[in-house]
Amino acid sequence: MKKDMRFYFKLFTSTFFLSAFTFGGGFVIIPLMRKKFVDEYKWIEEKEMLDLTAIAQSSPGAIAVNASILVGYRLAGILGAMITILGTVLPPLIILSVISLAYTAFRDSLIVKYVLRGMQAGVAAVIIDVVISMVRTLFKDKNVIPIIVMFGAFVATFFFKVNIIIIILSSGIIGAISMHYSKHKKKSGELK
Repeated sequence: MKKDMRFYFKLFTSTFFLSAFTFGGGFVIIPLMRKKFVDEYKWIEEKEMLDLTAIAQSSPGAIAVNASILVGYRLAGILGAMITILGTVLPPLIILSVISLAYTAFRDSLIVKYVLRGMQAGVAAVIIDVVISMVRTLFKDKNVIPIIVMFGAFVATFFFKVNIIIIILSSGIIGAISMHYSKHKKKSGELK
């Protein structure tokens, strides 16, 4: 992929607009990044985007910024990471600066209150869409272990109130064992 000024400008404007018009946190920006960079631009493969998302979720910090860093670095190295960080961080910085100038007007406004409530419904819909698309991908790949881990983590959290650290560590161990087993199976299949 040729990287000229247009590429870097497109990378910056993509992350800038995604960040500017995405409300609800990192889990909302991830599917939009997927649509932009995987479906529209075809710069990243679907599987790779899922891997970048997993890394962004497990890294400390805001998931939107982490995902932008990883996507930018994957596409254009350190310069790409810097551009996507700037594109992701600038919109909230600008919006919060404007809001802070008129904080009391925003705080007491009934219209702003209702707009934010409406946005919550939209955010919930986008998160549900993300879950459904991830589950479809898992079923399409016919990989049973991630599906079992996903449902097991949900049941452990929702019904049994298991500590999230235990769920993360258990899921990591299961994933590592699964990867080791599949690599071993692949190697033994190549030797035959």
